[in-house]
Amino acid sequence: MSSPTSPARVGVNLLWLVPGVVGGSEEYTTRLLRALAEQAPDDLHVTLFALAAFSDAHPDLVAAYPTVTCGLDGQRKAERVAAEATWLARQAAHRRIGLLHHAGGVVPPGAAIGRIPAVLTIHDLQPLEMPENFSSVKRRWLGTMLPRSARRARVVLTPSDPTSDSVSGRLGVPRDRVLTVPHGVERPIPSPAGLLAEVKQRYRLGRQVVLYPAITYPHKDHLTLVAAFARLAVDRPDLTLVLTGGPGPSEGQVAAAIRASGLGAQVRRTGRIPWSDLQALYELATVVAVPSRFEGFGAPALEAMASGVPVVASNTTALPWVLDDAGILVPPGDVDGWVQALASVLDDPDRQRELSDAGRLRADRFGWRRAGTALATGYRRALAIGEDGGA
Repeated sequence: MSSPTSPARVGVNLLWLVPGVVGGSEEYTTRLLRALAEQAPDDLHVTLFALAAFSDAHPDLVAAYPTVTCGLDGQRKAERVAAEATWLARQAAHRRIGLLHHAGGVVPPGAAIGRIPAVLTIHDLQPLEMPENFSSVKRRWLGTMLPRSARRARVVLTPSDPTSDSVSGRLGVPRDRVLTVPHGVERPIPSPAGLLAEVKQRYRLGRQVVLYPAITYPHKDHLTLVAAFARLAVDRPDLTLVLTGGPGPSEGQVAAAIRASGLGAQVRRTGRIPWSDLQALYELATVVAVPSRFEGFGAPALEAMASGVPVVASNTTALPWVLDDAGILVPPGDVDGWVQALASVLDDPDRQRELSDAGRLRADRFGWRRAGTALATGYRRALAIGEDGGA
């Protein structure tokens, strides 16, 4: 326990964070930690507990925080979970951690780790609401662990108000114990003209570009976008679809759909690319499409708006909350609706400018400083809750 004059000792469990593998949750978590470090609250002393590869992937965070690494690569989940129950519990106790933030969605099982008061980040409830997208092993694990973890945590953090409401309603967590800590964004510095020209040439972009940055997970629903694009591209030979992000479980289906469309020459699959390239693609895009059927937040939509790119997104989960009235919303899976919505942007420069201006204004409401402040608030709220559950 800390004295009234010493900072509270908070640990962050990052053993789940395999750099380059866990997708948007890595970007969200690391940017949040950077935002908190920039504010340097004097009442909180934060220590990171991470995999060995974390130091190479995020040296700035290792420089900003005391960081304890274990020798695991994180590729074997059973090994990682065992380390959370044993190694992490010992390390946290040795450093007198008074609050442990489990940023990967569950509070690990185990008596020793369970004795340390917890904050939990739940990125979304897709494992409970769309279980068909997960293996039977993962369904059983998360179906058990998510509700149990939410009950054990003093405070649950989520990236959006709709996700917070879902956690409270579905998992029975009192709403005042669930706090929204949103993604943030800053208006990007425009890419140099030379880089824009290089990226345009490297990816062989046409005059108009539809961009979708997403790993091919089933819920990302690339198939609806490919079907809509196939109909749009027939009469628009200078239109290019750019799909960034690494391969996921739906990779084979997406590749087959592109081949079947007969318009594969107008589709670019980039794989995982550097941020500088992705930012340039945002600037070169005519419209960003987010056809996902489930999002705890929807970072690509926010990044696009910050770059002044019109957004067409699915009218589901957190995406309407992120876009508000600054984008076009379409029912998920509605190919006709997607064709009409994308065409309304591609064929109307005035509409493009209108959505660009609205998007920038909307994105200005999501700053990383605001998010870092919310994270610190979550820690303080959890620290103020007594062992009996009362504040």
